[in-house]
Amino acid sequence: MLHLAAPTDERWAARAREHLPEILLDHAHCEKKAASTALSLIFRYPERPAMVVPLSRLAREELAHFEEVVAVMRARGLEFRRQTPSPYAAQLMAAARTHEPMRLLDTLLCCALIEARSCERMRLLAETLDDPGLVKLYRGLLACEARHFHSYVELARALELVPEAELSARLDALAAHEAAVLRGDPGEPRLHSAVAPALQ
Repeated sequence: MLHLAAPTDERWAARAREHLPEILLDHAHCEKKAASTALSLIFRYPERPAMVVPLSRLAREELAHFEEVVAVMRARGLEFRRQTPSPYAAQLMAAARTHEPMRLLDTLLCCALIEARSCERMRLLAETLDDPGLVKLYRGLLACEARHFHSYVELARALELVPEAELSARLDALAAHEAAVLRGDPGEPRLHSAVAPALQ
């Protein structure tokens, strides 16, 4: 279970199909950012040695996915380049508490939700695209994205900062916030862009 508070509107997949070059480029940036985030947590919290190996493994997987997406792009005549970032992750992380160690707890749970939403949207792409190569790409990534969600939740649980019931309640609250973020301005087509009522 991915613990998302709301499913993605099917209109997102329709919009994504119309803007696949932008979606692929954003996907590559997401994988790169995910690797960077995992590594930054290792550097930021050296007093948490239990997180080092799981986060290192996760970062390596994210970089492998980055290379895989870049290869798919190049096969289609596209190239990795700069892109205006989606506001999604920053808006989600804005809900994290600012005092430690709760900042770390919330950061891990937000990372889990990003992985969960990525998994859900990649599943939608795998189910709706008619490009066999892209269907193969997205089907192949689903298990890893789901595992990364669970890895971040388990890292948060292993901190033993709060009782299990409180951890679950906090994950619920952040999931509700994540769903609210996706009800905002859709902006540019992105892997984590919103779907606004104006698109109805």
